[in-house]
Amino acid sequence: MADDSKIGTPWRDDELDAIIADYFAMLAADIAGLPYVKSRHSAALMERIGRTHRSVEFKHQNISAVLDELGLPWIPGYQPKRNYQNAIFDAIDRYLTSHPAILALAPTPPEVAIAETMPLAVFVDPPIPAAVDPRVPERLQRLVRKFDPMERDQRNRSLGRAGEAFVLGIEQQRLARADRADLARKVRWVAEEDGDGAGYDVLSFDPSGCERLIEVKTTNGAARTPFFLTRNELDLAMERPMDWRIHRVHLFAKQPRIFTLLPPLEFAVNLRPETWRASF
Repeated sequence: MADDSKIGTPWRDDELDAIIADYFAMLAADIAGLPYVKSRHSAALMERIGRTHRSVEFKHQNISAVLDELGLPWIPGYQPKRNYQNAIFDAIDRYLTSHPAILALAPTPPEVAIAETMPLAVFVDPPIPAAVDPRVPERLQRLVRKFDPMERDQRNRSLGRAGEAFVLGIEQQRLARADRADLARKVRWVAEEDGDGAGYDVLSFDPSGCERLIEVKTTNGAARTPFFLTRNELDLAMERPMDWRIHRVHLFAKQPRIFTLLPPLEFAVNLRPETWRASF
C-alpha cells in the first residue's frame, strides 16, 4: 500500500536501489526468454517501499531512458521517459559498478537468431541524425562517459564476432532466396578468415553479382547507440562508395535488427574525431 506521506517527495537512495535491482531482474528474465509478470513485480515493490503505482511505473520508464542512453536494452512496455530525477543516475552508477556483467550481455547465438527471422524482416530504416540536446543533464553525460557504449561494444569482441556471423548468415540466406545459391557460397567472412584491417568484415554480393563490402557494427543497445569508425573504414567508404556499406546490428541480445548506411556517411551520421594518433 502506498504511503501518503511519500506522495510528491523525491525518492530516497534505498528506494532507487530497490527498484533498479528489480528492474534488472526483470530485464535479465526478458533477455533470457523466461516468464515474468511486470504487475507482480510492481505490486511487490509498492508494498516494500510504499510508492504509488503511477510513481513506480514512471520510475521504470526513467530507468529505461537511462539504459537507452547507455546503449543497453530495456524492458518492453516501459517506454523511455526522460524527466529525470538526478539521483537516479547515481543509483544506476552504483548498480552497474557492482554488477559489471550486465554490461557484457551474452549475445544471441547467431544461428538461432537467423533461423527465427526471415532475412529481409530484420532490416529497418536508419534513424534520422539528431542535433545534440543541450538540455542533457551533466550527471547523465558523466554516466555515459563512464560506461561508454562505444568503448564497451568495441572491447566486446565476442559481441562483434557474433554480429558478423549473424550478418554472414543473413547474406547467405538472402542470396539463396534470390535463387543465387552460387553467390551465397561465395560470401566470405573476411574479418575472420583474413583478420581485421580490410576496412570491411563480410564480402557479399547483390543478385546481379556486384560486390557488397559490409562493415558490421553490433550493439545490444538501440538504433541510436553510437559506434566507432576507423580511418581505414572511412577511407574505403570514400574509395568504393558504390560497394561499401555499414550494417548496423542493434537490439542484438533481444530481437536483432539491421539498418544500412551508405556513403557519403556525413549525410547519414554525425561524424566527429574522438581519438588521435600520437607519434614522434
